[in-house]
Amino acid sequence: MTLSRLPVTALSFKQFLQRQKVLGIYRNMLRTIRQVPDETDRKYLRDWARDEFKRNKSATNQDAIRMMLTQATNHLETLQKSLALAKS
Repeated sequence: MTLSRLPVTALSFKQFLQRQKVLGIYRNMLRTIRQVPDETDRKYLRDWARDEFKRNKSATNQDAIRMMLTQATNHLETLQKSLALAKS
């Protein structure tokens, strides 16, 4: 019998890819929020994003995670469009 060298808490490949996607959206959200001109709005959005991601950190249901990823992507796109319109 051979023992695996992976720790018991190691992520599967699918979980790893999903985690990378979540982190990518989070980073893009924070980068986009930095472009918000008003400091108060920027702080509010940054706190909101951090709270949402922290609140859902322990989610394990794959369908729920996919839904949250879709929602986060939609929020990010909306914010980016709003910033683009504000610059016009």
